[in-house]
Formats: sequence, C-alpha cells, structure tokens
Amino acid sequence: MRTDIFARLDREPEPPKIEVPRMTRTRLALFGGTLAFYLVIVVAVLLSTWLVLLDWKIMLFRPYQQWPELHAFLDYYVVLGQRGPTAVMVAAWLGWRSWRQHTLRPLLSLGAALLLLNATVGAVKLGLGRLGPHYATQVGSAELFAGGDIFPSGHTANAVVTWGILAYLATTPRARRYLSALSAVVALGVGLTTVYLGTHWLSDVLLGWAAGLLILLALPWCEPVIAIAEAWILGLRDRLREQLRSRRRLVPSLPVATGGPLPGLFPQRPAGAEEPVRETVGAAATGRGPAVRGGGLPTPPLAAPRTHHAAHHAAHHAVRSERGPAAPAGSRRPPHSRPATGG
Repeated sequence: MRTDIFARLDREPEPPKIEVPRMTRTRLALFGGTLAFYLVIVVAVLLSTWLVLLDWKIMLFRPYQQWPELHAFLDYYVVLGQRGPTAVMVAAWLGWRSWRQHTLRPLLSLGAALLLLNATVGAVKLGLGRLGPHYATQVGSAELFAGGDIFPSGHTANAVVTWGILAYLATTPRARRYLSALSAVVALGVGLTTVYLGTHWLSDVLLGWAAGLLILLALPWCEPVIAIAEAWILGLRDRLREQLRSRRRLVPSLPVATGGPLPGLFPQRPAGAEEPVRETVGAAATGRGPAVRGGGLPTPPLAAPRTHHAAHHAAHHAVRSERGPAAPAGSRRPPHSRPATGG
C-alpha cells in the first residue's frame, strides 16, 4: 500500500493554485533598508574608514592558522556558495517541481535571479576592481581599482540567492519559514568561511549578503515578465505539438484487406493469374530448348487438340528444325590458302 510520502512524488492532475509573491509594503521597506546598508558599505570602503581597518585586522589575524583543524571541512563547505554546483542542484529540484505542478515558473524564477546576480554583482566587481587579502600590496589600503574582482563576495551573494530561491518559491508559510532559516544559515556560513580561508575581506562578505538579499526582495517585480515568458514557451510547445499531429494526419495510410496483396516495391500478380514465361539467353538466341519459367524450371509443352491444320504446322516445323543453323554474318572472303611445303 502506498503511503502519503510516495503519493506526493506523483504529478498533480492539474496545476495547483499558487499565490505569487507581491511587492508588499513590508517587502518594499526591507528592500529600501537593504539598499541603504549596501550603499553604506560601499561608501565606507571607498573612504577607507574603520571598516577597512577591521578588514586588515582580521586578515593579519589569519583565522586559518588559528584553527587549522577546521580547514579541511570548510574547504568542502565553501562549495555550497559556488555558482556551478549549487545552480545544478537547485535547478534539478526546481525542474522536478515544474514537472509536478505543470508550470515553468520555478525554473524561470531561478533563471531571472541568476541573471540579476550576474549583472549587478559582476558590474560592481569589475567597476571597483578590489584585490583580495592574498594579493594586497599596502597595509591599511582599500586595494580598490587595482584590477581585482572580489568586492562584493560572489560566493556569499550566490549562496543567498541560490538557497533563498527555495524559500521564495515555497507554497506554504511553514515551508517558507523553515527554508528561509536554512538558507540564511548556509549563506552566513559560506560568507564567514571565505573570511576564514582568507579569500575575502569582511566587507566583501557584508556587501555580498546585501547584494543577494536585494535580488530576492526584487523578484516580485520580475513576476509579470516571468508570466509572459512562461505563456510564450507553453504556447510555442502547443504549436509544435499541433504541427506534428497535422503532419501525421497528412501521411496516407494504405489499408490492406485480409488475403489481399501486400504493398511493396514490386508489383504482385493477382490470385489465379498465370506466371509469365521467361526464356534463357542461350535458348532464346538459338531457338532451341524448352521455355524456362521465372523460377528456372523448364515449362512442359501444353497439350493441344490434334486438328488437320495443327498436324500440317507441326510437320512443317519438324522440316525446318532438321536444317542446320544459319551461317553467322561476317566477311565472305575465302580463307587464305597456305603454300604447300615439301615433305
């Protein structure tokens, strides 16, 4: 007997009614506060304030040397913030959700979030060009506009967006609360791990958290575009299916009656028809020998009634057959006589 757990793995008979998140006042207030925090971090780094000094103190403290026993574990834990592995795992889960609920919204939401992440975080990274702790050149400097690409932290922002999208797409309030707490823990852990390993400044991680949260809070503004894209893709799928069905209807089918001739490349004789007579090449050329059927067996002569006209014709044919074969056509010059030799 099937349990409720396995029954939930089946595809739902029809798309469920899922409430799409909207840009409420609470969400708008959170978006404004996070944006202000984002700008404060950027200005603090640009002006080389106390935040930059804190970055250098943590960097010179070298946490990976203070607690070396954690290094092996955190090397694997930081993979939860890498874009490739996390995107594949989350896309597999959301793909199953899309199949089960008859909708492309989960996958399209993930695509929109990753697109915003690459555009915003990548632009700030390349624009500020900050170097990482391992490549710093001057103590106390912000290391900006030096050709780097670590500010904000891509690992941290990706962890916030990739795992936070699961909470954003949750269908029940309870699941949304649990997934929000889980994604927050994973994102905080990934950010602090990069500080422990010395690959990012603390300010990089703070800006990465803010950048990922801004993308999650701004996703309701992308919902109309996601709905248009989903309708277009599903409409294109329906048109392709209709074209395939119409092509199948246009292909003629050849009905075959029971016992009737089968359609093939070679014509078939109807039942009761006599097989045509085929002669061999030698017999046809000389006029000798019995006729041979298509299967290679000689055909016996047909019996005919012995009438006076038939007897006269048979006698005439016997006289012609006693004659020798006609001389082959060719040169009529006499053969060249060889001179007689003595002896």
